[in-house]
Formats: sequence, C-alpha cells, structure tokens
Amino acid sequence: QVQFVESGGGLVQPGGSLRLSCAASGSIRSIFRMGWYRQAPGKQRELVANIASTGSTIYADSVKGRFTIFRDNDKNTVYLQMNSLKPEDTAVYYCNTAYTAPLVWGQGTQVTVSS
Repeated sequence: QVQFVESGGGLVQPGGSLRLSCAASGSIRSIFRMGWYRQAPGKQRELVANIASTGSTIYADSVKGRFTIFRDNDKNTVYLQMNSLKPEDTAVYYCNTAYTAPLVWGQGTQVTVSS
C-alpha cells in the first residue's frame, strides 16, 4: 500500500509562506484525487485542498486564494504552497487520498504561524 511522508512545515510569522511536500512510496498516477488535510489541536481533521489527476482543484473557503495544491505524478509527490499564512492555519498537515477511503496516514508536518 502506498504510504505518505509529509515535510516542509515549520514556524512562520503571520503573512509568511511555506511549501509542504508529500512524497508517496508508490505511484500516485492512478489516484484520482489527492488531498491535503490539517488537524488543529482539539479539532477534527479537515480537508483543505485537493487535486484531481486532471489537474482540477478544490479548496476550502478558509484557504481559497492563499493556498495552491499541485501534483507531480512523475515524482509521486503532492505539494501545498501556502501564502499569507494566518495564526488559524496552525495545525498538523497531512496528505492522503480525497473523497475515497484514506490510505494509511503519515505522521504529518507541523505548521505553526505565530509572531
């Protein structure tokens, strides 16, 4: 089964940017939709962005216009470019399939937005 390793998180000031990467252990070419999720302390995991193999994207209202998801099927990697970060974006970010039964969750990458 494909496994995911997320990276790129860190501490950033409000208004800053980060790019997250999700490296899959196998091919993602046949996975129709890949998504980035996040889970803040005390909250449920939420899907913030997803991308189809066709390239079409869907974003949660909370990140629309600030986050961009893209995928490189040749590198089996999905990225999340996050701009204009806000303190409320603080969470652990994960990648997985979207709108289907998830595969095994990775450990995620912590994003902290604070001054």
